[in-house]
Amino acid sequence: MSNQIDPRRESLSFDPIHGYIPFVSGVGLPEGEAAEREVIDHPWVQRLRQIHQLQTAWWVFPAAEHTRFQHVLGVMHLASRAVDATYDSLAGVCSDTPSRGYVETLMRLAGLLHDVGHGPFGHFFDEHFLSRFGLNHETLGRVIVEQELGGLLRRVRRNPNGELAAAETLDPSQVSYLFTRPSGRDEENRPRWLQLLRGLFCGIYTVDNMDFVLRDAYMSGYSGRAFDLERLLRYSSFSARGLTIHSRGIDALVRFIGVRGELFRAIYFHRTVRGIDLALRDLFAESGEHLFPGNPLERLDEYRQFTEWSLLVDVARWHASSEPRKRALGERWRAFLNRQIPWKAVCQRNLVFGPQDAESASIFTSRRFVEEALRERLPAELREIPLRIDIARHVHRPHTRGPAAGQNFWYDAASNLVRPLTDDQLYRHLPVSHRTCRVYARDLEHAGAIAAAFDRLLGSEREDDLTNM
Repeated sequence: MSNQIDPRRESLSFDPIHGYIPFVSGVGLPEGEAAEREVIDHPWVQRLRQIHQLQTAWWVFPAAEHTRFQHVLGVMHLASRAVDATYDSLAGVCSDTPSRGYVETLMRLAGLLHDVGHGPFGHFFDEHFLSRFGLNHETLGRVIVEQELGGLLRRVRRNPNGELAAAETLDPSQVSYLFTRPSGRDEENRPRWLQLLRGLFCGIYTVDNMDFVLRDAYMSGYSGRAFDLERLLRYSSFSARGLTIHSRGIDALVRFIGVRGELFRAIYFHRTVRGIDLALRDLFAESGEHLFPGNPLERLDEYRQFTEWSLLVDVARWHASSEPRKRALGERWRAFLNRQIPWKAVCQRNLVFGPQDAESASIFTSRRFVEEALRERLPAELREIPLRIDIARHVHRPHTRGPAAGQNFWYDAASNLVRPLTDDQLYRHLPVSHRTCRVYARDLEHAGAIAAAFDRLLGSEREDDLTNM
């Protein structure tokens, strides 16, 4: 990448994954212009220092204490690298593509701000709190970017490698568009170059997931260099159809997808991590009204102060509350904070689904159905014992539907054609999805009987599949 910035205006942050991450510090900028550092130092971004990247897995992997803040800096940096690899091809297929300085600045800020809407425990908070109000971290993030940070973003005019053209002004709605999951309504009146660029945020391999796979693998101790980032970037470009990987990069892509799947199984879906999630789910269900007072969209100033730090400090004091219900919840939170987790993993089975498998028709799409069927297969005297079913699902690759399905393609050098990734034999033989199904109990006393019943349930599921063929 070219380095057109005055060195006096640049600062560096050292990162164990990417090395030095440069950003514009603001020294000597024209009056009225905002530096990237002002966005990085804004309270909305700094609060991400208080939200772990591995939402509950840091209780299991002691070295994995990294936060969303470190991750978003890494994504900002990868955004520059991705633009360096793909800008010429983007401009080649879209004649109205803005300047390189605009596209790179847009991408960097989208990378920096893509997690700005997260609450305590990240995606867990989406499912078990924000969903009550029809929200998730992306919809919240969109409002924060456009309303809370919009004025600041419009004044950012440069990045470490270049600057916007004289007539260009950054559009905050384009920043939020890039990191928001695609929907039909969202595509209306969006320029084609922006739709294509979104493939670097919403697709099979993105600046977001490439950073978190490298970062989580390194910080957890799983792998120091999990996949070949250099090759993935080198062989990526834009065709008229979307983000396209050259046939020479397919091996690197398949390796990336495989490692990402391994991280889900080994780290994110670890049996103890999921047991912690079960306990936390129960606590959230009963503590919601005390955790945050209503819809975060209506209380953005309070939400900005609401992090894992604030939540964990608050709940640690509840045991001394004068209110009986809150005091009882406080005792349970105190046990949780001491890692006294009530649920033990008794048995586990892994299910892999390929393109021809009717995953949605399987009983293992519903915890309730699995629990009912499992209890029927237990000895009569065990059918009422406390049990919890956990089904963790990971999508290895898009099949025929889904937000990422239309974002990535493959350039077949031999035929000089851009083709769907599913045309490649190596990619095609990856599973579509994987489910880890576990039974949790209060102790391991009846583990043998539960495992036997679970095997009988799996056997009947396979027999049903064969009957329906």
